[in-house]
Order: sequence, then structure tokens, then C-alpha cells
Amino acid sequence: MSTAYDTDIAAWAEEQVALLRTGQWALLDIEHIAEEIGDMNISHRHQLAHRMAILIAHLLKWKYQPERRGSSWQHTIREQRERIAKLLRKMPSLQHLLDDPEWNEEVWADALSAVILQAGMTDLPKTCIWSLEQVLALDYLPS
Repeated sequence: MSTAYDTDIAAWAEEQVALLRTGQWALLDIEHIAEEIGDMNISHRHQLAHRMAILIAHLLKWKYQPERRGSSWQHTIREQRERIAKLLRKMPSLQHLLDDPEWNEEVWADALSAVILQAGMTDLPKTCIWSLEQVLALDYLPS
């Protein structure tokens, strides 16, 4: 077992798992294990932000394009809410992000960019117009 991290990360990961399970601590690639765990946390944070931006973008389209409302948008809104809830159940430590004003500003900006790109809408609110409870409520749709 000596696959280099930079050569084949999948094989390296399998080897590291085997070393961990057999208690061969001295052979572990601690530096890269720490890097991968850090990257995993960043990835989960990005996933939450991405799902929130998709959700908010669809809520904006629902509110400002009533003539285009359909089951596809409803499905996307419900799916993102369910996946966000699942993500937060599995990783409750991410919950604090939802209360972070800077993080929320970035998510709102990403949602606005998506709506502008997808729907060509430009006259949109500069800050979030819904409470977190409304955004995440399974039965809420803006009128």
C-alpha cells in the first residue's frame, strides 16, 4: 500500500481507510487526510448554499412570473426544501449558516443572478423579502 495522494486519490482514500480500520496510525497520510476532511466540510457548505439559491430563485420566479407557474417549479421548490432539511438533519452544525447575514447575502445574490440569467428579470429586490421560515416551509408559496 503506497498509492500517492497525487497519483490516484480514490486508491489513496481506500488505503487510508484500511490503515485507519487496522490501527496502523504511523502509516497514515495525516496532512492529506486533514485536507480532505476540510474540503468535505467546505463542500457541504457549498451544497447548502447552492440548494438555498435554487430554492430562492424558484420562489422569485413563482412570485414575479405568475403566468409561468407550473408543476415543474413546484416540484423544484419542494425538492430543494426537502433536500435542505435532510442536509441539516444529517449535519446540524450547518444550521448556523442560515443565521449568518453575509452568507445569506451571498445566497440571495446567487439566486438573483440565476433568475436574471434564466428568466431575464432585472427589477428584483436587492435583499431577501421572505423570512427563513417562509423560505423553508414546505407549504409556502409566495403570491
